Amino acid sequence: MSNLHAWILAIRPKTLPAAVGPVLVGSALAFADNQFALIPALAALGISLLLQVGVNLANDYFDGIKGIDTKERLGPIRVTQRGLISPARVKSAMMLTFSLAACMGYYLMMRGGWPVIFIGTASMLAALGYSGGPFPLASHGLGDLFVFIFFGWVAVCGTYYVQALQLTWLVFLMAAAVGLPITAILVINNLRDIRTDQKVGKNTLAVILGEDLSKKEYALLLALSYGLLLIIWMIGWASFWILLPLLSLPWAVSLIRTVLRSDIDPGLNIMLAKTARLSLIYSVLLSIGFIMSP
Repeated sequence: MSNLHAWILAIRPKTLPAAVGPVLVGSALAFADNQFALIPALAALGISLLLQVGVNLANDYFDGIKGIDTKERLGPIRVTQRGLISPARVKSAMMLTFSLAACMGYYLMMRGGWPVIFIGTASMLAALGYSGGPFPLASHGLGDLFVFIFFGWVAVCGTYYVQALQLTWLVFLMAAAVGLPITAILVINNLRDIRTDQKVGKNTLAVILGEDLSKKEYALLLALSYGLLLIIWMIGWASFWILLPLLSLPWAVSLIRTVLRSDIDPGLNIMLAKTARLSLIYSVLLSIGFIMSP
């Protein structure tokens, strides 16, 4: 395997839609409120992508050196565990990625003040604490909550705030809607690894809930993401255009049915990739809806 291929595996490009979708929605909300600002939006996108890559590298590094990733895992290759890249180099790349995110964040801090400083600091600590530190979030059943908060509320609200310098209840609710399908990506990831995680004592929420309840959690997250849009439209907080993501509902139903019937095998890797694409399509359609809204 080439060195470039190994680094691509470490970065995990298939997870990057989770970093793009929230920024698109936050920017579309700013556009709908006549608050769109291109440079802050681009900075938010760059930081979101860098943080996602940083989390991926941190997960690869910490799970590798702790022996959590083993040869038995069903997921994609982990470069630290397989010895494709030395732990020291993965750690250096992780720190470089977070440093670049901090440099880009300096501009947003100058623009948005202390709220941006708080969001940036919390995001960095959470990214490192997801797999590392004395109390890894992912190993104590908190990974799903972490993803929902930071890929939903923090990412969408943060993107909107650095442009509009304020927040609204609608932005907060839309952030929750975006965070739900992104959290479903992690559910599939942890469901796939449930047996190997049990063996090494990594108590993800999937391990705590078990296979059956984890599958139901996946279905509930996707169902809530669409149901929340219907509720917001019915109470008159947004126009009919907010329902544009419903065009992707048949695909979501198909994924739910497949997951509920699936065994724990490498086939879940395909479901993970499809769920990631669904989350991006959901966010793109929602963004178009707000841009088209009167």
